[in-house]
Amino acid sequence: MRLYVYVMEAHDLAVKDSSCFVEVQVGKHKSKTRILRNTNNNPAWNEEFVFRVYDMNEELLVSVFHQDDDCNGLFNGAELVGRVQIPVGSVDAENNSTLPPAWYSFERPKSGKFINRDCGKVLLTLSLHEKGHNVAANDLPCSRSNITEEPKETDSPFVSSNCVLCSKSPRGKTLGGKQLMKALRRRMDRLLHKNEEGSRTDDFSELSSSVSDYEDCMEEQHSGFSFEESLEMMQSRESKQRMPENLQGGILIDRAYVVSPNDLNASLFSPNSQFRRDLAERQGTTDLREGPWTWKSGELSCLTRVVTYINAATKLVKAVKATEEQTYLIANGREFAVLASVCTPEVPYGSSFKVELLYKISPGPDLPSGEESSCLVVSWVVNFLHSTLMKGMIEGGVRQGLMDSFDHFSSLMAQKFKVLDSTDLSDKDHVLASMQAGHQSDWELAKEYFWNMTVVSTICMVLYILVHILLCEPSKLQGLEFHGVDLPDSIGEFITCGILVLQLERIYNMAHHFVQARLQQGSDHGVKSQGDGWVLTVALIEGTNLASLNSSGFSDPYVVFTSNGKTRTSSVRLQTTDPQWNDILEFDAMEEPPSVLDVEVFDFDGPFDQAMSLGHAEINFLKHSATELADMWVPLEGKLAQSSQSKLHLRIFLDNTKGLETIKEYMTKMEKEVGKKLDLRSPHRNSTFQKLFGLPPEEFLISDFTCALKRKMLVQGRLFLSARIVGFYANLFGHKTKFFFLWEDIEDIQEHPPSLSSMGSPLLVIVLKKDRGVDARHGAKCQDEEGRLRFYFQSFLSFSSASRTIVGLWRTRALSPDQKAQIVEDQDDYEERSKMVEDTEYILDLEDTKMSKVYTADIPMNTKSLMEMFNGGEMEHKIMGKSGCLNYATTAWESINPDVFERRLSYRFNRNVSIFGGEVTCRQRKSPIANGEGWIIDEVMALQGVPFGDHFRVQLRYRIEKSSLAHNACKCNVYVRVTWLKSTMFLERIKHNITEKFAHRLKDIFELVKREILLTPQQDIDL
Repeated sequence: MRLYVYVMEAHDLAVKDSSCFVEVQVGKHKSKTRILRNTNNNPAWNEEFVFRVYDMNEELLVSVFHQDDDCNGLFNGAELVGRVQIPVGSVDAENNSTLPPAWYSFERPKSGKFINRDCGKVLLTLSLHEKGHNVAANDLPCSRSNITEEPKETDSPFVSSNCVLCSKSPRGKTLGGKQLMKALRRRMDRLLHKNEEGSRTDDFSELSSSVSDYEDCMEEQHSGFSFEESLEMMQSRESKQRMPENLQGGILIDRAYVVSPNDLNASLFSPNSQFRRDLAERQGTTDLREGPWTWKSGELSCLTRVVTYINAATKLVKAVKATEEQTYLIANGREFAVLASVCTPEVPYGSSFKVELLYKISPGPDLPSGEESSCLVVSWVVNFLHSTLMKGMIEGGVRQGLMDSFDHFSSLMAQKFKVLDSTDLSDKDHVLASMQAGHQSDWELAKEYFWNMTVVSTICMVLYILVHILLCEPSKLQGLEFHGVDLPDSIGEFITCGILVLQLERIYNMAHHFVQARLQQGSDHGVKSQGDGWVLTVALIEGTNLASLNSSGFSDPYVVFTSNGKTRTSSVRLQTTDPQWNDILEFDAMEEPPSVLDVEVFDFDGPFDQAMSLGHAEINFLKHSATELADMWVPLEGKLAQSSQSKLHLRIFLDNTKGLETIKEYMTKMEKEVGKKLDLRSPHRNSTFQKLFGLPPEEFLISDFTCALKRKMLVQGRLFLSARIVGFYANLFGHKTKFFFLWEDIEDIQEHPPSLSSMGSPLLVIVLKKDRGVDARHGAKCQDEEGRLRFYFQSFLSFSSASRTIVGLWRTRALSPDQKAQIVEDQDDYEERSKMVEDTEYILDLEDTKMSKVYTADIPMNTKSLMEMFNGGEMEHKIMGKSGCLNYATTAWESINPDVFERRLSYRFNRNVSIFGGEVTCRQRKSPIANGEGWIIDEVMALQGVPFGDHFRVQLRYRIEKSSLAHNACKCNVYVRVTWLKSTMFLERIKHNITEKFAHRLKDIFELVKREILLTPQQDIDL
């Protein structure tokens, strides 16, 4: 059945001298009349609508809306005036299934400004007939209708059986496709050229009516307009949509070409594209058929087409037919996004999946030659229609097939268009030179700042008064005046003096503010970077729509950039919300590549006043390619910035001045932190890692571990550690888990002991800072009360090695500059002490060295008892403490060779032993005498904190053996030698002092040993 609805006119509406339209709805299908503008409260439309009806219980809903002319767009800002509901069954009950013209009163809306007002009435005629019934004019007793044609249906294979047929005939004509496009183009031209005042004519009424049909009609139309006209229409309807994210399968192409976005889009997707035919010939594709681009209307109207072809046979798969549906998601003239869904039902398991490809075309960076450039990014993903155990195999096959296919695609693109290399993309020298040339001088800035009405009027007043003084004769003294003081003689003179003083004070404040702002420029603009390594250069070009905190509506903005704890500040731009900077800021070379660049805009109020923030942003280098960084607009965050839609125009360059050498030095530094050897990964391994997580080419892999991610269930995968990120990847039967976060995002790393819940494996818990790592949220096990994400990892092959590596890298990367400086200082001290101890290696291995004997004695105890002095027990600590050693500490004896043992000692001398105090680090090595009747103990001592302590080492040799004089006695000889590491003029004096001092000290120590061992009743000594 067809329901014919004739909307004729309305009377006594609640709106006058404004714009209104009627919306007609049956079920879920609706349509609108044209907008009548600047009418009285009795508008007349005389329009016809046709709906398919299958259920007589449905209702016809007729609503009238008031259109706000101040809103941009076609149907934005519409407010309901009133509505009426008519059951469709009531039409069927009438004679000839026709309701004659009748007035229907509108019901008041439940909200809005028309809730308490009389809404008026509408004149309608309704008719219900079978398909093909001839609805003649005499069938409808409507004397006011101007309709002379029967509404026509549009046949289309894409129309569903319940689709509404939207057909209208305003002013006795049905608007065709070409007329619609012409009307639309006329309206867009008027919008672009801002000629709206004189354009509210019938053309716009036709446009409004026609576009309304396109919004509500659920049909696809493909005749009457070309591919270019379709894109123009989509551009006119385009809302402010963001570019979609890349698909999760991976990136197939990410390159920039010397061609405009429009031309690149036309080359790839225009009908009968030569590029498509050449690509099909190169890939061996046959029977290529391209369907026409059609409008697919719905919630979001878009262009779509169907392309079919037969893929060439491969070693594993025969030649199969593929159907590709291409849909424009974005087409705004500068950016294009096309989603292609490919079906290959003839391949194994082909009915269980679809392959989606996302083509993104965006403007590239500005080139020195002035040519346009475009960035093309193609990503892919496999969408499974139902679960299958072959997901991994299917994804692997699709990946390999796409890589082979897009190798041909990439090579053909390189033949058709010039590929931008690094020199083209970021011609840094040329860009910076051009910015330097465009940088304003102080004189130009002063002229621009002071050239305003306040300064000009003040200068004119001062000149006027000076001329007046020259022309006037000196007046005689009056009232309270005296010589040297001339007071105003009238109220007018008093007011004039006050105005002049206020103006001069304002000029003074402006001049003072300008000088302060110029001194602020002595900041970082033009300061060259120092050192070699990772050099970050930021070119601050301009800003737009910056917020203002002053009543004048202007601000004095400057920008602060922070990266890796280092800060750079731009110059101040005065009295503007659209500043032009052209500042070049270079950061000193860094040992590690920066992860983020923090940007914050402030309003300058003087060097001693707290600056107010106008907005901030964070630029993550890992989420932007070098092409995007070379020329980007950064939207600012914050209440003020978002309300003003503030943006900054930046050019960012990250250079590695030492190349591979910088990475090697970084790896060497990390080895000291983690305590193990770190091998530089191969270029292929690094490239695979970068593609896996979509990272820029400067990112390099440091280490990786097999482990399990603990969530609701364990996911076995691999943990990757690079210079800037921690990433996890797992592929379990085709279900992928992939995420990464920055080292700087980590707040704490905890080690949990094995438990029953962890199946006996220790846990490594990584806790992120609040509101950080949002992109990795799906990998976190939980979020604590403070809003921090917690990641649980377990089942490492070597937990201690993995934990030590991760903690070491995090501490180095995440600590503040002051903390890093303190660690470097401590590390230097540690290395110096370690070097002192390492230098003892060759001393301990010396043989037949000439040493001075400083102590010899026969001690009435056996060798075993005396060796208690060197076993690290309580007696040793007690004796050394009495001999003036503070904080005495030893390690256990460790076997380094058969019958050769070694240990380390550390302590500090008290002031009685040395007025300088001083720390002592020792290494002792003991080995048995050849006859087995005693021991030889070699000791090398390094002293720190004493004069010339780094110039020498003290070597002691204890020879303890069985005495030949008595059965239960031993003989002890001690030798001393000073080994010089550096030369000094005090060599002999130091040597004499050390020999004499140690001779007395050793005598005291062995006397204490005798007393402790012989006189202690608890000791069971074999005498």
